[in-house]
Amino acid sequence: MTALEPSVDATGLGQIDRSGGRVSVDDKAMINCRADVNQLLPLKYNWAWDKYLAGCNNHWMPTEVSMQADIALWKSPTGLTEDERRAIKRNLGFFATSESLVANNIVLAVYRHLTNPECRQYLLRQAFEEAVHTHTFQYICESLGLDEGELFNMYREVPSITDKAAWALQYTQNLEDPEFSTGTPEKDQAFLRDLVAFYVVFEGMWFYTGFAQILSLGRRNKMVGIAEQYQYILRDESIHLNFGIDAINQIKIENPHLWTEAFQAEIRTMLREACELEVAYGRDTMPNGLLGLNSELCEQYMHFITNRRCAQIGLTPVFPEAENPFPWMSEMMDLKKEKNFFETRVIEYQTGGALDWD
Repeated sequence: MTALEPSVDATGLGQIDRSGGRVSVDDKAMINCRADVNQLLPLKYNWAWDKYLAGCNNHWMPTEVSMQADIALWKSPTGLTEDERRAIKRNLGFFATSESLVANNIVLAVYRHLTNPECRQYLLRQAFEEAVHTHTFQYICESLGLDEGELFNMYREVPSITDKAAWALQYTQNLEDPEFSTGTPEKDQAFLRDLVAFYVVFEGMWFYTGFAQILSLGRRNKMVGIAEQYQYILRDESIHLNFGIDAINQIKIENPHLWTEAFQAEIRTMLREACELEVAYGRDTMPNGLLGLNSELCEQYMHFITNRRCAQIGLTPVFPEAENPFPWMSEMMDLKKEKNFFETRVIEYQTGGALDWD
């Protein structure tokens, strides 16, 4: 792929070229396109459009979910152990601001440089879903009567959460440079690196310990309202993750010169570091473990997930082969089931109110 031509407006906000010809599919590209980014049709990447439609079909709002049982359990002095309360609060504290960090990256960075209209259409849907997820944690905080300052400031006050946020923010430095643009191998690699950090790591790895914790409680009939909302979030994140992986792999196909051995080694190091940060977070949230769940099992799970992410973007595994220690999570991700979370594409879409919680 050649560098972006000076006459091409990647923002879509420039002057209209009155003499421009009709868009050709061959001129559309993930980055550095030669086509008018305001023209959706003809579609080139049907997978992106399909994910936009899937996101629309998955629409839900947190206020659809009753929190009465959760409120009663949370207020009961014997309803939850101190370890369970710690895990829930740490979990909510990480997610509460993480969704905003992801949304900021989508709106301020990814959207600017992904020069394909069908991909941008999906990003607009994803940005809305991130807003819904942030709304979810506001709704939970309000319902349970939690200290909102404590919950939403954990990303600055709890080291295991701060460390993850600080690592991720390294990969938003392009936000601070209004002059940044793709168009050279170095800058294209910088953008690709950012996509890996936010889609593969943040949404594809760092949400996993939290999902396992809350869904584990839900399986034991505890905090079932939060667990149901997490199931909806998990369904959304399944598509976010797969969109990111498809985007990364498509950029690789169109720009094979970017995927050098040195760059692959750098990405593998990123994934290892990210896994280590998530393992540390698991130890912090579960110092004594919970029934059926502990930090050692979560570490094994993260090795399994990290290796899977490597395979999905064409890298060799980071860790020795690891088994999935949570078969009940696998059941949710089974291709043969109606709802197929995280590990592959969602194959059935429903509105939030129609989704059953097992």
